[in-house]
Amino acid sequence: MKLLLSIVLAFLCSTTIYGCGKNELLTEEYHDKESWEGTHKAELKDNGKALINPMMGWTMHFYSNLLTNYGSKLDPEDVIEDFPGVSTVYLRIPWSFVEPEEGKFNWEVLDTPAQRWIQAGRKVAFRITATENWMRSGTPQWVFKAGAVGYEVDGYIEPDYNDPVFLEKAEKFVAKMAERYDNNPNVSFVDIGLFGMWGEGHTVMTSPIHGHSWGFDVQKKFVDMYVKYFKHTQIVISDDFAGPYSEGVHFEIIDYALSKGVTLRDDSILVEAAPHHWYHSGMAQLFWPTMPVVLEHEHYENSKQKGAWDKELFLKSIEEYHASYMSIHTWPRLLLEENRDVIDRINLRLGYRLQAPEIEWPRRIVKSQDFTITSKWKNAGVAPCYPGGYPCFTIKNSKGGIVSVLVDESFNVRNMEVGEPDQAKEYTLNSVFKVAQKFTDSKGTYYRTCKPGKYELYISVGQADGTPVFELPYDDNDGHKRYKLGTIIITE
Repeated sequence: MKLLLSIVLAFLCSTTIYGCGKNELLTEEYHDKESWEGTHKAELKDNGKALINPMMGWTMHFYSNLLTNYGSKLDPEDVIEDFPGVSTVYLRIPWSFVEPEEGKFNWEVLDTPAQRWIQAGRKVAFRITATENWMRSGTPQWVFKAGAVGYEVDGYIEPDYNDPVFLEKAEKFVAKMAERYDNNPNVSFVDIGLFGMWGEGHTVMTSPIHGHSWGFDVQKKFVDMYVKYFKHTQIVISDDFAGPYSEGVHFEIIDYALSKGVTLRDDSILVEAAPHHWYHSGMAQLFWPTMPVVLEHEHYENSKQKGAWDKELFLKSIEEYHASYMSIHTWPRLLLEENRDVIDRINLRLGYRLQAPEIEWPRRIVKSQDFTITSKWKNAGVAPCYPGGYPCFTIKNSKGGIVSVLVDESFNVRNMEVGEPDQAKEYTLNSVFKVAQKFTDSKGTYYRTCKPGKYELYISVGQADGTPVFELPYDDNDGHKRYKLGTIIITE
């Protein structure tokens, strides 16, 4: 009897993969060894949806200088989630509103709208200005009372940007702003904004009236001021520092900003009709290979009234500038309602768009043994994926538990080239992995716990530790930016 029992137990052990003593049984499919052979292949189709990813997207002008403009008319809970691809709220207001008294700051005027977007998983960007033509003074009055020189122009005051008192007070403000917002993960970028009309870096509206202008040496002081204090957050300079209507690529102040790691924005496109729809796309070629370029379009209604608005040029600007950000410089739903077709097309190209059109992997892998996942990759956008990241393949059980995280650090998506529409360069990656690597020493053999069985395979892109960072243009998301590919069997 004992002999018979031993034979039965031995037979049962020989017909299970787990081996004798395991407490989980395998499915019929798993027992069918023919299903182990060969590979699975997933061919992923881009779903055409807008993506919310770091260092790219649409920026919503909440304050366009005025406290009662554009986004400020939205209800407190409204962060225009119906506008596809909005990643950032842009707060551009005068210094007077942020530091109404010396050393006393009204941060609430910035933090309140910012938190609406941050709560929704979005970012914030800033420009603080010193000259506005719609109010008496964008510079706080106390700055002039302290002795700063200013010039009267048609009912408003422009500061002397080289005045030592003005520079001292401006630098103290920038330092305080950086203390609060530099290296803040919720901040996408900060504009150099204390020089020129509307903080755009030009004085074309004022110099002809009061006869004073400021050249490179003074402009350089403002670049240095922001670079000195914003050591981590991306700083942005307006193309208009070179002059709004100055055609060309190389300008002393722009080249200097580039050398300091400051990126470019264009203020603005479509101010005039073609062929004067923009001037500095050539300048952008210096910046976009290494830093994200920001585009701002003219106030939408103004552009239409002047006959300058053109949907195809709107899209073309993204291509020519290799833009990562585009503004919503109007009432947001007005732009969406009248331009939804081109907005959807822009979302397929704006910034970067990481694709993995084909992935092939073994149906079965053996614990601790090498296996290969072959994947193809593209960047279908107009700009590099500046943050960089690595492909990751995650194995999960049927309950969503993470069984194995496999990252290929040899391939940084930052390095993928961009191309013309539908002409992105394709990269083939052969990633060799092990699941539950074996360790042996004189006292035994050791594995990380990993039960044999049938699992699900997911793809993602993110940090070297496997944390997903980027949305991909695919469905079947697990809610954590991992995208399901299919099944995989693990055996011993």
